[in-house]
Amino acid sequence: MTGVVVLAGGVGGAKFAAGVQSALPDPAALTAVVNIGDDFTHFGLKICPDLDTVCYTLAGLENPATGWGRRGESWRVMEAAAALGAPDWFRLGDLDLATHLERTRRLRAGQPLHEIVAAFCAAWGVKARVLPVTDSAVPTIVLTDEGELAFQEYFVRRRWQPRAVGFRFAGAENARPAPGVLEALHTAEAVLIAPSNPFVSIDPILAIPGVREALAGKPIAAVSPIVGGEAVKGPAAKMFRELGVAPSALAVAEHYRGVISHFVLDKTDALQAEAVRRVVPRVLVADTMMTSAEKRRALAAGVLAWVRGARDTI
Repeated sequence: MTGVVVLAGGVGGAKFAAGVQSALPDPAALTAVVNIGDDFTHFGLKICPDLDTVCYTLAGLENPATGWGRRGESWRVMEAAAALGAPDWFRLGDLDLATHLERTRRLRAGQPLHEIVAAFCAAWGVKARVLPVTDSAVPTIVLTDEGELAFQEYFVRRRWQPRAVGFRFAGAENARPAPGVLEALHTAEAVLIAPSNPFVSIDPILAIPGVREALAGKPIAAVSPIVGGEAVKGPAAKMFRELGVAPSALAVAEHYRGVISHFVLDKTDALQAEAVRRVVPRVLVADTMMTSAEKRRALAAGVLAWVRGARDTI
């Protein structure tokens, strides 16, 4: 067994994957399997927000202020397009636009998504392997009190204000894992679930046929994205509440019951540790707030050591 797999989506997933990459002696030992449920077409271009956020972050190209997009970004194209009446609710920076243009060109030429991601990572100097969980389109649909909404319509245009009542991953049952995904999972010494939104970042990965089965029997550690009853970033806590569950580290552990063998919760929630142990046997209390590159590396290194059995605390 060799290598570490991180299941990731969003800014939290990207930061954690970058922490793991920096903590490993060989960055090439990391495979990030990334959510594609938030992908959509905008201005005729294929936009892959989670993939791009993970790749930019692993490359050190991410915008440090937002966690997404490119550092040193400018917005001249979007501003000029908006002046002509184009929709500007989903903003594409000039540097970011180059990614979408070239990805769309390659897709139209018949190149599969996983090959495009590999080519982009090579161009950006990313040593880890980044894989979309599938090359197929499997859009996340948010079921709300106003009806079904495409994910970006819900998340960006509506600023996640409609009440969520459920989620659907359209076409997941007919999708296949991208080449390399199942092999990485089968051969990994450990699988780490990043502190990403369980509903719309991790569940779309687990919905692809074969992924859950490939996880069976492995050490699988999830890091809670809920700290002190709130999401570190994004709508996860709001989603838990709207689905009738009080948001907490315990709620996240319950969500992953039957999938994970290890669970990491923030020191803020240390009093929940005993309750979490009734859901998953191995529980670690740690500082999970990745407010700097050093802290995300320390978290990743500590979790890896713990999962490998080298230590009980970090």
